[in-house]
Amino acid sequence: MTSRRRLAILGASGHGKVVADIAAQVGWREVVFYDDAWPSRSRHEHWAVRGTLAMLLDDLRTFDGVVVAIGHNGVRDAKLESLAAHGARLVTLVHPRAIVSPLARLSPGCVVVAGAVINASAVLGPGCIVNSGATLDHDCRLGRCVHVAPGANVAGDVDIGHRSWIGVGASVRQGVTIGEGVMVGAGAAVVGDIADHLTVAGVPARPLGSGSGPTAADADDDPRTVAPGERRGSDDKDMDRAARARRLRLATSQGES
Repeated sequence: MTSRRRLAILGASGHGKVVADIAAQVGWREVVFYDDAWPSRSRHEHWAVRGTLAMLLDDLRTFDGVVVAIGHNGVRDAKLESLAAHGARLVTLVHPRAIVSPLARLSPGCVVVAGAVINASAVLGPGCIVNSGATLDHDCRLGRCVHVAPGANVAGDVDIGHRSWIGVGASVRQGVTIGEGVMVGAGAAVVGDIADHLTVAGVPARPLGSGSGPTAADADDDPRTVAPGERRGSDDKDMDRAARARRLRLATSQGES
C-alpha cells in the first residue's frame, strides 16, 4: 500500500480544492500544489503552490503520490502522460462518502468525488473523474481521462471513449457506446450510440457539432478549461457574470411582458 505522507497535486484550480479535500479526508498528511501559473500564484487558499510542472518532475522522488487536478480532459491526459513517462507514482483518490464496488476496477490517476456510485464490474481508465453525485452502473467501461460531471447517471454496460465528457445531470441509456472526444451537454438524455468527436445535447441527445473539450456552458467561469498557458483574469470573470445577469434580466422582462 502507498505511504500517504506527501501528495503533489498538479492544477491549482477549483477542482484542485476538491481533490485536496479528498486527500486530507483519506489520510494524506501533506498536500502540495504545482501549477504553471507559479510564481504569480504561490498559495491556493490553505495550500502552498511550489512550482510548475517542470519543477514537479524534478521533485517527484520527494512525493509518495501525484494526482492531476485539471478538469479539461485533453490537458489532463497530456499531463498524466508526461508524469507517467517520468516515473510519477500516480494515485487514485476516492472520497470516503463515495460508494465504489470492490468488483470495480479503477486505474491510476482517477478521482471519485463525494456521493458518487460506481457499481460492480465497472472499469475506469487512467485519469477519469466521477464527480459529485454521479453514478456508473454495472459493467461500464471508461477510456482514459473521461469526466462524468456532477449528477450524471450512466446506466449499465455503457462504453465511453477516451477524453469524453458527460455533462452535469445528463443520463445515458444502458448498452450505449459513446466514442472518443464526445461532449454530452448538461441534462441531455443519450439513448443511442454516439460517434467520435461529436457534441450532443437535448432530450433525446442530438449532434450539435464536433467536440474536443468542455462545452462553453461547462467551461464558463472555470479556469480548468482554459488552454495551456492561459489564465482567465478576474476582469474576464466579472464581465462574464455581468453578461449572464443581463441575459437573466432580459429573459425575466420578456417573460413578464
